[in-house]
Amino acid sequence: MKKRMAAAILSLMTASALLAGCGDSTSSSGSSSVSDASSASSEAEAEETASASIEDAVEITEDADFDGEVSIMVILKTQSSEVGKYLEVGAENYEVAHSNVHVDVVGATAETAYDEQLNMIETAITSGKYDALVLDPLQAEAAATMLADSPIPVVSFDTSIAGDVAVSHVGVGNEEAAKAGAIAAVAAAKEAGWEEINCIEIAGVQGDPTNEARMEGYIAGITEAGGTFLQDEIQYADAVADKAVNCMESIMSKFPDGVAIICANNDDMAIGAAKAAAENEAYANTIFLGFDGMSSAAQVIVDGTVNNYLSVACDWTDMTYRAVDCAVRAINGEELPAFVSTTYGVMDESNAQERLELMQSYLQ
Repeated sequence: MKKRMAAAILSLMTASALLAGCGDSTSSSGSSSVSDASSASSEAEAEETASASIEDAVEITEDADFDGEVSIMVILKTQSSEVGKYLEVGAENYEVAHSNVHVDVVGATAETAYDEQLNMIETAITSGKYDALVLDPLQAEAAATMLADSPIPVVSFDTSIAGDVAVSHVGVGNEEAAKAGAIAAVAAAKEAGWEEINCIEIAGVQGDPTNEARMEGYIAGITEAGGTFLQDEIQYADAVADKAVNCMESIMSKFPDGVAIICANNDDMAIGAAKAAAENEAYANTIFLGFDGMSSAAQVIVDGTVNNYLSVACDWTDMTYRAVDCAVRAINGEELPAFVSTTYGVMDESNAQERLELMQSYLQ
């Protein structure tokens, strides 16, 4: 725990190198620099709520001042992913820093284990053990329905819940961050010599609000930077690497002369796709764009395991740290902003080593 807390402090000291200029207090988090949600009726409403709230996003940098003893349940999408581990560390770091705040962290076994997570949500709000719930929903609509009459405050993070179910949402602006990554990818593709800059996305779980927001960001960034996003060629891989490999094989078969940019909803899929294309000469200069900024992504850049790799890197531990802090504030009766922003940047060969060292320190 103490090592993890030290890592959190290190994050605040070193984040400027990767995340410079991101997350100011008057606008949505992040920057377009290349170095650097749902009601019971509609998943689309979830995205509309997230998009509206990010325009007034606020960054909180100080912890809540609260002396009472509280217990908070944090429910992740899944604990089986690398990102899930970082998110768990962030929540635990808050407990380490505040002895009066008790945090339990759980998560589904996979990002498609919807019923499993819904059971966790039901337990959190009916057990009487918890004073607040911090949630990254797998299904925003189903979660909103279950939490409509929650007796305890709910704070969402990463993926938003629409309406007035959550007292606040904590996260990166997924659409804005993906747009920044896409603009960086187009610049890299031009530098790599591509004249026709087409982009195909290997997407995550179809209908998931976070996936959809990132897709919209990719489309906007590719288009704005002068490329063409091939929407009819989108491949869905359910956020897992092995399915992304199959998708990449299908892409290579249909486009034997190569594609300038392959973007993906997360690093697992992007790395899987890049490795699948490694022996294909037509894809030697393809830019692969992931999202999350995991240590595995930093490692393949540092080692040169795959060529031309970029990733939109988020401050995952700070996301759950801030989400738990918002829950404490809600228990304390404080009025919270609709959207609390966390930072991001674009990771490439210029900053991957620093990112790798930082992310590895979280897991020691």
